Amino acid sequence: MILYKGEIYPNEKQAELISSLKEDMYLTLQNKETLSYLTVIDACDKLYQRVINHEFDDIALPLLKALNMPYSSLERYAKVFSKEGLIKKIDIELGDLKNGVLSLDENNNRYYEPLGILFHIAAGNVDLLPAYSVVEGLLVGNINILKLPTGDNGLSILLLKELIKEAPVLKDYVYVFDVPSTEVETIKQLSNMADATIVWGGDEAQRAARSFVDIHSSIISWGHKISFSYVDSGVTNEEIEDLCKSICLSNQLFCSSSQGIYVNTDSKEELHSLAKRVLPIFAKVSKSMNTLPLTIKAKNSLMLYNDELEGNLNNIYKDSGVSIVVKEDNKLELSYLFQNIWIKALKKEDIVNVLKPNKNLLQTISINKNLKGKEDIVSLLAKAGAVRITALGDNSRMLAGESHDGEYALRRYIRIVETIK
Repeated sequence: MILYKGEIYPNEKQAELISSLKEDMYLTLQNKETLSYLTVIDACDKLYQRVINHEFDDIALPLLKALNMPYSSLERYAKVFSKEGLIKKIDIELGDLKNGVLSLDENNNRYYEPLGILFHIAAGNVDLLPAYSVVEGLLVGNINILKLPTGDNGLSILLLKELIKEAPVLKDYVYVFDVPSTEVETIKQLSNMADATIVWGGDEAQRAARSFVDIHSSIISWGHKISFSYVDSGVTNEEIEDLCKSICLSNQLFCSSSQGIYVNTDSKEELHSLAKRVLPIFAKVSKSMNTLPLTIKAKNSLMLYNDELEGNLNNIYKDSGVSIVVKEDNKLELSYLFQNIWIKALKKEDIVNVLKPNKNLLQTISINKNLKGKEDIVSLLAKAGAVRITALGDNSRMLAGESHDGEYALRRYIRIVETIK
């Protein structure tokens, strides 16, 4: 499906609509006043109220069931569209710039303008992400073109269409196309109309963007990131259970998901002792949440069997589809995903040397609350490149006003204009 000026069109209309897209967007830029963030926030809050009042349960409940997520998860994620959350975001990210024209000195003023046109290439690992990416562009007045991620379930178009119903003025600022990633020329065409291409995704998505984004446009990248946990022997079983719930809920597909656990030790025995503590809790949580498809369990079994054949038998702990691999190296890496984690030793004094080379990959690190030397360790993790340090289990939390990967999106979606008085 395509969303164009608030109306739904079949994909067969794609070429026709794209042929008129640039002219339509330029008319909006030329003839309309800059979109007010208050208009966007009001529309988002009305839509948020409709969501939490169960108006969209016919779509939301089957999705939650498929992901084995409680309704509270939807309420938590939807809150980023609330008036309270978005006002806080504006206040933090724009500061005094939100007030309009500011005096630079006795002869000059400054204010912000939107970049103009943003082309969003969304990732499909978070269902609300494509719509939220567009909302961020709208908050500072940009026209937004969204390329839907592969396998989008229709939620993005539904939310954006309903948002436009709440504020019809938004119809000239939102365009959504269901363009397959194989249609490179079409994607290039859309990108070349934009002032910036917003890329959510891993290394492959980033490399692809660099191959088609015009030299006169810019790339704003969110992802790919790696996250993990850092603990010592004081970690409690309750904290381990919270971590396992987070892992099982996301299946480690989010950039914020913990891929493994570093332990502040140089003792192999301590690593194996922790693995033996974690495994029964991990298996129990996995069974209760039931988020691991049988096909993935089979795939994981084959990968682990291969590891066993390679002589790693004594380092693998597995039960009911989950696994823990105790490794002797301290290299930061992805796990096998889907409820498979690694455990490695990383002494406090080695944190910077080991993690700093991955400075552009680090995102979230969750730690146990009574971590010995917590203040120093948190400082070292931040110096190494981490941008979010949370409690165990909070890896994928969403808080109003927090940054994307250590940067404020709204600041990247505007330009500062300085003029004489």
